[in-house]
Amino acid sequence: MRVGWGVDAHRFAAEGFVVLGGVIVDETRGVLATSDGDVAAHALTDAVLGAAALGDLGEFYPSSDPRWDDADSMLILRDAVARAVAVGFRPTSADVTIIAELIRIAPHRDAIRTSLATALGIPVRATSVKATTTDSMGFLGRDEGIAALAVVVMEEQAPGTRHQAPGR
Repeated sequence: MRVGWGVDAHRFAAEGFVVLGGVIVDETRGVLATSDGDVAAHALTDAVLGAAALGDLGEFYPSSDPRWDDADSMLILRDAVARAVAVGFRPTSADVTIIAELIRIAPHRDAIRTSLATALGIPVRATSVKATTTDSMGFLGRDEGIAALAVVVMEEQAPGTRHQAPGR
C-alpha cells in the first residue's frame, strides 16, 4: 500500500463558476486558474501522482502549457490515475477536505463523491468529501479563495496483473 497527499488552492475571480470534483457548486464567481480550477481534482491528482512516486501536477500538466488552458480537471485526474495504473498502482480509497468560508458543500456532496469515485475507479463508499472553514482567518477566511486537501490510498499490483484505468 502507498499513501499520497495533495493540496491545492486558488483565488476567486469575479466571473465564471466554482467547480469541485467536476460539479459546479457556485455560479456567482469563478477561480483564477489555468484549467477550470477544480481544487478537489487538483489535490487528488497530486495525491495519486505522489503515491505512485511519479512527481506532481506541475510536471505533467504545467500552467505554462497552453494545452491546459480551461482544461477539465477531471480529465487530468483520470489521466493521472491511468499513469499510476501503468506503473502498477491503483487507488483503493480517497478523502478530500474542501476549505472555504462561504461555499456550502453539503448540497453537492453526493454528486462530488460520485464524480471523484468514477474518476478514480473506486466505489463511492471508498470516497469521502468533507468541508470546513477557517473561522474567518487568512485569505480563505476572508472568502478570497478556496482550497482542498486530499489523501489517497493506492494498492500496488503484482507484476503482470492488469487493471484498467477509469475511462478518459
